[in-house]
Order: sequence, then structure tokens, then C-alpha cells
Amino acid sequence: MQRHKTHTGSRLQLSNRADRANEYDLLVIGGGSGGLACAKEAAQFGRKVAVLDYVEPSPQGTKWGLGGTCVNVGCIPKKLMHQAALLGSALKDAQHYGWNIAQPVHHTWSLMAQAVQNYVKSLNWGHRVQLQDKKVKYFNMKGSFSDPYTIRGLTKAGKETIITAENIVIATGGRPKYPTHIAGALEYGITNVSLECAGFLTGIGLDTTVMMRSIPLRGFDQQMASLVTEHMESYGTKFLKRCFPTKVEKLESNRLQVTWKNTDLGTEETDSFDTVMWAVGRAPDTETLNLETVGVKTNSETGKIIVDASEATSVPHIYAIGDITEGRPELTPTAIAAGKLLAQRLFGESSELMDYDNVPTTVFTPLEYGCVGLSEEMADLGALQFHLIQLHALSLNVLRKDLYVMYCFQVVCLREREQRILGLHFIGPNAGEVIQGFALGIKCGATYPQLMKTIGIHPTCAEEITKLHITKRSGLDATVTGC
Repeated sequence: MQRHKTHTGSRLQLSNRADRANEYDLLVIGGGSGGLACAKEAAQFGRKVAVLDYVEPSPQGTKWGLGGTCVNVGCIPKKLMHQAALLGSALKDAQHYGWNIAQPVHHTWSLMAQAVQNYVKSLNWGHRVQLQDKKVKYFNMKGSFSDPYTIRGLTKAGKETIITAENIVIATGGRPKYPTHIAGALEYGITNVSLECAGFLTGIGLDTTVMMRSIPLRGFDQQMASLVTEHMESYGTKFLKRCFPTKVEKLESNRLQVTWKNTDLGTEETDSFDTVMWAVGRAPDTETLNLETVGVKTNSETGKIIVDASEATSVPHIYAIGDITEGRPELTPTAIAAGKLLAQRLFGESSELMDYDNVPTTVFTPLEYGCVGLSEEMADLGALQFHLIQLHALSLNVLRKDLYVMYCFQVVCLREREQRILGLHFIGPNAGEVIQGFALGIKCGATYPQLMKTIGIHPTCAEEITKLHITKRSGLDATVTGC
């Protein structure tokens, strides 16, 4: 067994906190977006920092490199495949703008997959280089607590290393849930992000079906979510609504036969597919951390780590950031920002806390949905005690009889006083780029009158937000018919 140790004279300091000098100022468990950001920020203050990262293979044997979910199996590959689908749609539309392109256009999955993998591997390598440049020690090991200041690292080969640190940050994120109560789920299913994945699979020409037991995009504005799924249906994605699977079986043809129940009809139905993907949520990756030994408290229902406003757990020098924490947005940028701010508070004499209000986000479905602030449902819960102005516009730009570009805005505002904007929602092309800019205004307390004084850029989808004047309660038609 290898030990990382310190000496005072001839005495080995390992036994207990009182007579031990810890080897690292900061040890981060988890090499994803938040963990890496925290480690690199701490290293800039001249502190001795280490990162422990290990990927447990999926039930199908999938594993990946340094960088976490976002880089390897989340945001980055998803966005690249979303872009592939958009390019396919553009090729089909190009002939209507005078381009001579042979139809139908074909997509080669293997070429796209290899390009995506190559890019992801370049990011893996880039993270390794950055850690080395900043003198952050990287351990490719699975970590667990031995005591509040000691981590036991275990390599794939079973080699053990003991690491001690003054401060420890847990940033292990989450892993996909498998519905293990469904026969065949582990054996034959893989995991992914539901609507985004279904959207780009349809976009590259694959026959794709989404099964939903309840509502789409839970937690998002439901009027906007319905528009997203309606658009997906119009472009070819099939939906099995209010259905839940009961078993998956492999046929002699190697196709997978899925059996499900339709709750509306009370019937049992079956169909066969080449691939089954589960998108039933994620669970915090805490099982092997041995948190109970050191007293780190978790939510008994969700398994997530309970933290305060400074990201501190129930053990003062142990912190947690990112998807593993209770009540935080499961978003890469929030984990990165929280990690950097934590390092600045620990080592840079800062007192700034992470602000989790008005965090913008986008769903990269074929017609993208971006939002910031409150949804209509959240604003109308009653606890906030205010009236709403809801502004909603829908515009159709007809390029040809069977093709249209749709965009939709909804703004939720305070009715009283300055009419501060509480939420902004946009469905349309490049929604992420549109919402990113408006998020700054909302963060700064933008009001509806200020929005109306803003001059739009013409011709753009985004300019429509500067023209919104029809309230939802009025019942008037909000369809934009002119330029």
C-alpha cells in the first residue's frame, strides 16, 4: 500500500488530526466541470491542490476520460449532435434558396460519432494539460473517506493511496438512473437526455419515439414545453403520452421488444425498436464516498448533500458543489461558478457567495427553448402575492408551404410598481444565444418599461421581445403577421 505522508523528525504523522500536517491544502473529489474549476482556481493562489477522479463503467461498459458528464456524455456531445441535425435540416432547405443539392441527403452516423469522440478526447487531454500547468496533482482513483481529513484512493487495479487535506470538496455529480424494477432495463437499455436526444435522432433521419408517463420538461414553463413537443411531433418525432414501460425483451432478430401500459386507455401495448434509451433522471454519485463515517448529512429522499449558502456541508472543512448538492440547479455553468467562488473564499480572502437566482438555461431541442427566471406556474403559486402581466407572441415566417420557422416569447412581470421582469422564455432558433444576453438585463433588475424602450435589431427573432404588448389575460391574438 502506498501512503502520501509527511514527517516531523522521525515521527510519521498519520494517526489523528491533532498531530498531523495534511499534505494538501485542497483535495477535490470529482473531475467534472465544478471540481476542475475549483481546483484550478485554488491553485492560482499558490495552494497545494489535488483532484481525485474515477469513472465507474456503465452497465453496458461505457467509460470516459477526465472532464465529467458535461464534456464526455452530456452538454458537449449533445450540442455537437444537435448541430449535426440542424445542418441536415439546412441542407434540405437549401434548394429553396437556390442551392443545387441532390435529394434526399444522407447521414453517416459513424463519421459523426468519430468526430464527436475525437473532439471529446481533445477536451480530456486539455483538462489534463491544464491541471499539470497549474501544478494540480491528478489521481485517477475512486475516493472514499477514512476520516474527516483523509481520503482512501483506489485505482482500477486495486492499488491504494492515502491522501490527506485541510479542505475537501465533493464534486462527484450524478449518474443516470436505471428503472431496475423494469425487466430488461439494465441488460438492454442505455441512458441519455430525452427530448434533446430524440430531437437530434429524428433530425438525422432516424425513426424515434418518446414515451412519457406524465408531462414534458418538468420544472419548465408548461405552455412553452407543450410548444416544444408539438413542434417535435410536426417534424416526425413520435410520442407515446401517459404511458410507462413494464418490460424489455430481446427478440431473435436482435431488436428489443418493449411492453408498456397506456394509462389513458388502460391497455397493454408492445412494439419493437433497435435501441432503448432511459431518460428517467439522475442520482447523486455518493454511494462509495463513505459520507456517513465522517458525518456529512444528505437528504434521505434524494441522496443529495445538504449544504449552506457557502457550499459547506455539516462538516465545516468539507464542501460540496454541483449536481450532488441539494436544491442547486443541475447545470454546468453554476457548478463552475460555485467552484471558483468557493476557492476564492477559502484562499483568496473573498466573501462573495454564489447567487443561484435567475440562472439562464436552454433545452437544445430542434426548436430550442431558452429561459431565465420564473415560469408562469412558479410565479402564480400565490406565495409571492402579486398580480401578473403575461406577454406572449407567436410569429410564423413562411418560407414554403411545408416549412416554417416558429418563435415564441413569454414574459412574466410584476403588475404593481415598476413592473420588474420575473421571467423570460423564448422558443426559436439559437435560443441559448438570445437568452444569454437578456439574462444580464434580468439579473440587473430590468423592468417591462425598460424592455419597451429597447430598440430591436431588424430582422431578427429576438427583436419581437421589444414589441410585446398583448397580455395573456386579454385573450387577444398574439400572432405576429407583419414585419
